[in-house]
Amino acid sequence: MPEEVLFKTEKSATRTGIAEALRDAADQIESGPVELVSDTGEQTVTVPEEPQFEVELERLTDSETGEQRYELEYEVRWTE
Repeated sequence: MPEEVLFKTEKSATRTGIAEALRDAADQIESGPVELVSDTGEQTVTVPEEPQFEVELERLTDSETGEQRYELEYEVRWTE
């Protein structure tokens, strides 16, 4: 199935800033409609009452430098 990215944003932020964004997202998810806004666009979607929720922590190693980085992802998904 082809992937279509409807919205994406990425930026550096403080832990406090990230926590505030996650709290705001949690409030929106709880009520249903979620507004995603960035400098380049916006998207609104309604999260159903019982979507799938996934939490994933990965450790990735750069094959050239050996440098390790971590990714902590929270994913909410559903089908229409």
